[in-house]
Amino acid sequence: MPAEAVATMSHNWGFAIFLLGVAGLCAFMLGVSSLLGSKAWGRSKNEPFESGMLPVGSARLRLSAKFYLVAMLFVIFDVEALFLFAWSVSVRESGWAGLIEATIFIAILLAGLVYLWRIGALDWAPEGRRKRQAKLKQ
Repeated sequence: MPAEAVATMSHNWGFAIFLLGVAGLCAFMLGVSSLLGSKAWGRSKNEPFESGMLPVGSARLRLSAKFYLVAMLFVIFDVEALFLFAWSVSVRESGWAGLIEATIFIAILLAGLVYLWRIGALDWAPEGRRKRQAKLKQ
């Protein structure tokens, strides 16, 4: 057998042993927890318990669509920070071209933020309060 075939076969055997070890470890942990775990059942045992507080009310909570809009905006601007961090790490290698590209990137996202601000996507105030503030400004 060629040396490459032996190396590939030994690599595959090593990977197979690793997978068997992972499966065995998972089976061991699940088996031990089922053997040693509590078997008591009751009303209080089956209730959800989070952070030391008993649940109150319904789990059906309606959230405003603005909540999701702000969450999406957060993700967009979080990704912007991620890209700018990666750019700042390689700023010396990217040179002036990288600086111009980063400036254009920031300008586009800033234009998007100004657009969102102008259409009121970031305004959480109730409609009545907005109208009162508009009257006070006049």
